Amino acid sequence: MNDIRRSILWVVFGFSMVLIWDKWQIHNGKAPTFFPSSAATAPAEQKAAPAADASVPAATSASASAASGAAAPDAGAPAPAAVRHEVTTDVFKLTFNSEGGSLIGATLLKHASKQLGSEPFQLLAQNDQHTYIAQTGLIGGSFPTHKTPMALVPGPNSLADGQDTLAVKFESADVGGVKLVKTYTLKRGSYTIDVAHEVVNTGAAPVTPQLYVQLVRDGNKTDSETPFYSTFTGPAVYTSAQKYQKIEFGQITDNKATFEKSATDGYVAMVQHYFTSAWLLPEGAARENFARRIDNNLFSIGAISTLPAIAPGQSQKLDARLFVGPQLEKVLETTAPGLELVKDYGWLTIIAKPLYWLLEKIHGFVGNWGWAIVLLVVLLKAAFYWLNASAYRSMAKMKAINPRITEMRERLKGNPQLMQQEMMKIYREEKVNPLGGCFPILIQIPVFIALYWVLLSSVEMRNAPWMGWITDLSTKDPFYVLPFVMTLTTIVQTALNPLPPDPLQAKMMWLMPLMFSVMFFFFPAGLVLYWITNNLLTIAQQAYINSKMGVPLKITNPITLFKS
Repeated sequence: MNDIRRSILWVVFGFSMVLIWDKWQIHNGKAPTFFPSSAATAPAEQKAAPAADASVPAATSASASAASGAAAPDAGAPAPAAVRHEVTTDVFKLTFNSEGGSLIGATLLKHASKQLGSEPFQLLAQNDQHTYIAQTGLIGGSFPTHKTPMALVPGPNSLADGQDTLAVKFESADVGGVKLVKTYTLKRGSYTIDVAHEVVNTGAAPVTPQLYVQLVRDGNKTDSETPFYSTFTGPAVYTSAQKYQKIEFGQITDNKATFEKSATDGYVAMVQHYFTSAWLLPEGAARENFARRIDNNLFSIGAISTLPAIAPGQSQKLDARLFVGPQLEKVLETTAPGLELVKDYGWLTIIAKPLYWLLEKIHGFVGNWGWAIVLLVVLLKAAFYWLNASAYRSMAKMKAINPRITEMRERLKGNPQLMQQEMMKIYREEKVNPLGGCFPILIQIPVFIALYWVLLSSVEMRNAPWMGWITDLSTKDPFYVLPFVMTLTTIVQTALNPLPPDPLQAKMMWLMPLMFSVMFFFFPAGLVLYWITNNLLTIAQQAYINSKMGVPLKITNPITLFKS
């Protein structure tokens, strides 16, 4: 049985090292070593040559693709200089560009960029350091695209008191017999922008243009990434048939991105830690989803929808919605089906969502996310009290018979077979199961991993103070007090566990949690607080059960262990 315990420890240690190394590779922009993507090669159409302007998506039909390059003004006349236009609502400060009427800047006024009280967070931007923008246009002919100069229709540039909506309207000139009128409607308190596209046929023949919507972003990671933990940054596609599909930037570069191309519902999104943007076309509207690399470090995710034929002098309208904002679960759920999945809990979503719901309810009572974390861990430990008690009773019994096991191993170290028989005899006599302390704890691991992802993914932790010097639960403790306390509690907890008779196994039992504790010096304060609370409750319950069973509360000194 001791061999089994030792094997389990080595497996856990080895797997931990594998995960840490893979995270390190991903953080440094390299492909994972041990868990590479299994995505199949993209279909042939994804490898087709780009359009005349690489930033404009190719048309989806052979008849339209020949003329799907970017529309431009008359070659004989210089294009007018692009003009930026800023508008402000209660939640947004947005920047539009007259080139294509694109949204090239979005500052979230209710979310600080760093610590609470700092300048507002800018999600969309177009500058020398960062590109993240939203664009739309027409293809299928020499029609207005996001590269076409557009004129701003004069109007207010801020949401006035008592006003619930604000419209920003752009009009293109006649390009290829088509004029595009684009109207952004901003609503008070909303991170969803209505974007109406009116296509007017000014020519003498019917046209069948295709409308594209796309999000363009560089492949850089967010500032919240560290070498010890990472979150997903990149495009995503959702359809009712295939559900949520993440796409790595590297998969797009290697033409190995797999996602549902044709759909009549869902959305395309660009996801990063805490925030997201998403284009939402009307339910039932047929669309072709695409993901492309525009240049070395610029990527786009979007959808193309074919409009009905438009007769000369007639117009056709297609409404879309653009979400740009924080990953607030309730807001995402009410915005569109499946949009809440951009807040990615991975394979533990089924456990994580109820935990988030409970955490939110507790916060509603206490009004502080730090104390809500503490109370949630207390409730979880209470729910698992009897399961933990079984594990700690088994550990207490193991600790009580450890002297006998150690003496027997020393006496029979030259006879491994007899040593194993004697060990099994002691276990039977004392009614001890060496693995009795492992199984109850293993059952709880998915719950606490799910809670880890809830705390890591929830934008509510961002800029949320706890007490004293902890002013932001989403960033590391500036004075490393919590990580130090966490390390101490880990040492005490390890010291309370029965020491394996095998010296190598005993040293590993001490090294693993200490190595694990070092990582927490770089973790968000909210995660460290959750782990400290869990450790303290574990120590209290373990000490109580040891006392109840008459097992002395003996603390192992690791220094003497490593000297031997």
